[in-house]
Amino acid sequence: MPPLSESEFLALAVKELDRIEAAVEAAADAADADIEISRTGNVMELEFENGSKIIINSQAPMQELWVAARSGGFHFRRDGERWVDTRSGNELYDALSSYVSQQAEVALTLG
Repeated sequence: MPPLSESEFLALAVKELDRIEAAVEAAADAADADIEISRTGNVMELEFENGSKIIINSQAPMQELWVAARSGGFHFRRDGERWVDTRSGNELYDALSSYVSQQAEVALTLG
């Protein structure tokens, strides 16, 4: 799969951040969890009741989405229609479900 142009990647990244935001809102509502979501440009910040945060941002030069969570820093690269962790191979939404559940201290599934 050839690399996308920067503008193509950024459009794809914004679309994915929109999907992540909607998924977090839906999961938080379903679990009655308090997660504050803020976005500035291509950076999304999730803040939890315990004061911890998860930061998700796009890295156009690398064509990756980066996630910083309590459990570490993770890089996700597009593989067909999915975003996968460049080290573990975990799918983005499976991984985010784990990170968000850990920090919200309640089981959440992002889909």
